[in-house]
Parts: sequence; structure tokens; C-alpha cells
Amino acid sequence: MQLEFFGTGAGVPGKFRNVSSVVLRLLDEANEVWMFDCGEGTQQQILRSTLKPRKINKIFITHLHGDHIFGLPGLLSSRSFQGGNDDLTIYGPVGIKRYVQTSLQVSQTRLAYQIHYEELTNPGVIYEDDQFTVKAERLDHQIESWGYRVEEHDHPGELMVQKLQKEHIPAGPVYGKLKLGEQVTLADGRTVNGQDFIGEPQPGRTVTILGDTRKTANIEKLAQNADVLVHESTFGKGEAKLARNYFHSTNIQAAQVAQQAHVGHLLLTHISARYTAKMARELQQQARQIFPNSKVVKDFDVVDIPFQKKE
Repeated sequence: MQLEFFGTGAGVPGKFRNVSSVVLRLLDEANEVWMFDCGEGTQQQILRSTLKPRKINKIFITHLHGDHIFGLPGLLSSRSFQGGNDDLTIYGPVGIKRYVQTSLQVSQTRLAYQIHYEELTNPGVIYEDDQFTVKAERLDHQIESWGYRVEEHDHPGELMVQKLQKEHIPAGPVYGKLKLGEQVTLADGRTVNGQDFIGEPQPGRTVTILGDTRKTANIEKLAQNADVLVHESTFGKGEAKLARNYFHSTNIQAAQVAQQAHVGHLLLTHISARYTAKMARELQQQARQIFPNSKVVKDFDVVDIPFQKKE
């Protein structure tokens, strides 16, 4: 599981930061890639990556401001041209379906795959399968904005091979049944329960990705105990009033919620063009004074999301 950032800037593209887009690589887990927002120029950024657009099968849009959606029609077209035939689902605020369909109709673009739309009207679970649950909550921005929480389900515990060997249980097909927790009768007449030979489950990982927002209680709800929180940081220390007036957040507010929600790592994005390289490092240092595991991400950063170590 990895996060890869294709745009970490705010508002308009800059020389060193493109506008918002990040993908959650789930290639090892599900052979899928999920994209969150798709600002202008996202597919150009992808060209500098190993990512194949056809691997993207879910796109989550936080809100309908241009710096988060203007790259979407082009990406959808390129996905089709480059052999993407599998269906794709777009999640987002009411209006995302009209925006995409109008763009494709006006440009007479025909896709080789079908798009399914899930326009958000109620908070809570918006997607669930055997491996993942995705939840959404409303944020506080000039227009409707959403945050997403991706929860990986726990992984089954590993088969305790050394314990099996100690009990003189021979290797073979019986190990597969025991790993499934089944009760098995051995050739020597003993009956063993697979549950007795399976270790503790490995807790799944949680990633929270927010849209543009000012301080609101739903952020902590989405971020609670997350391994990684991706939070906007349009403004810096001492600019809380300005952030509120423009419906955005500061690095300090992001660090405070990461601390309060017991987050593992805080990734600050949506950085204003006012913050050059040196000033961006200052944003990071200010956040670290409150929450040490803070990082201001840059375009093309790839962040691994490891499993939590078992105590």
C-alpha cells in the first residue's frame, strides 16, 4: 500500500507543484489503483511515473473546484486510448456526473469502458468489499467538500508452523485446512483444531484523505487512529483567521488534529504558491513542534504505508 502524489499545490499550477491529485496504490493488495482528485495536468504528471492509467478503477473527488477536477476528462479519455477497458467508478459530490458527462459529450469523446457514478448525499460507508471499507464525511468549504477514510480489513493470523512441528503434525494438505481454521482428523487418529495454530490477526491499515476544509469536528472523526492523514495546509502558523475566512486550514490546525486523533503520520499538502522551498520547510518544522511525524509532501513523493508493528 502506497500513496503517490501527482499534485500538492493549491489553486493554480506552479513551477514546482501541480494542483491536487494523489493515488492510493493497492497493487499488492487488490491489483487496483484508487485516485483522489484529478487537477489540471494530472495525466502529464502520470507520464513521469510508472503508473498505468488503465490500472485506475476508482476515482474519489473531494469537491468540484477546478483545481481538483479539471484534469478528469483528459485522464478518462487517455485511459480509454491506452487500453483501459474495465469499468470505472467515480465517487464525489452531486454534480460530478453532470460535469464529466457534459465534458465527454461536448468533445464527442467515446470511451471503451463504462463509468459508474456514486454521488454522495449521506455520510457513512460509501464502498465495501472483502478487503476494504471506505467512509465519507462532509467537511467545511465554500462548496460541498468531502473527506474519505479508507479502512483495510484485518489480515488473518499466520499459521504457526513451529507449533505444528512441535506437535509432530506432518506438513502437507492438512496445513491448508488448519490455516482456514478447520478441525482436522490426522492419520494417527488425533483431532486438531486449526484455530489453535493460527496467530493473532494483523490489523489492517487506515488512510484518511481530506478535501479542502477549514477546522471542523468531522476531520477528527475521519482521522481517528489513522495510520496516515493527508490534510490540506494552505496557510501557515499565525494565519488561522485568514484560513477561516477562505475556508481552508493551517499547518498548525492539521498538526493539532493529528495529535488529538492519534494519527500515525501527517502528510501536509495543498500548499500555497506563496510558500517556496524554504518556507515550505518552515511549514513542516512548525507542524513538527506539535506533531513530530509531520511531512510537507512534494509532487512525485511516494509514501509507503507499513503495517503496524505487533507489540
